[in-house]
Amino acid sequence: MTTIVNVHEAKTHFSKLLEQAHRGQEIIVAKAGKPYARLLPLANAAPQRRPGRLPGRVDDAFFEPLPDEEIRAWEAE
Repeated sequence: MTTIVNVHEAKTHFSKLLEQAHRGQEIIVAKAGKPYARLLPLANAAPQRRPGRLPGRVDDAFFEPLPDEEIRAWEAE
């Protein structure tokens, strides 16, 4: 649901409007009856990736060529 408020009302009730936007409501601020700005909640930031945070290692066998039988199995439709 979108709420439209004029600039004077937005200045008077800014804290209330900020809380409404934080809860997910879209607030449009109008100047002279025309939409002028939009107040929206910030999107949640994606978590930072941290390489090496999980246990386990790749040994040299990982880099050995695959046997022909396994290659054929991957190529089969």
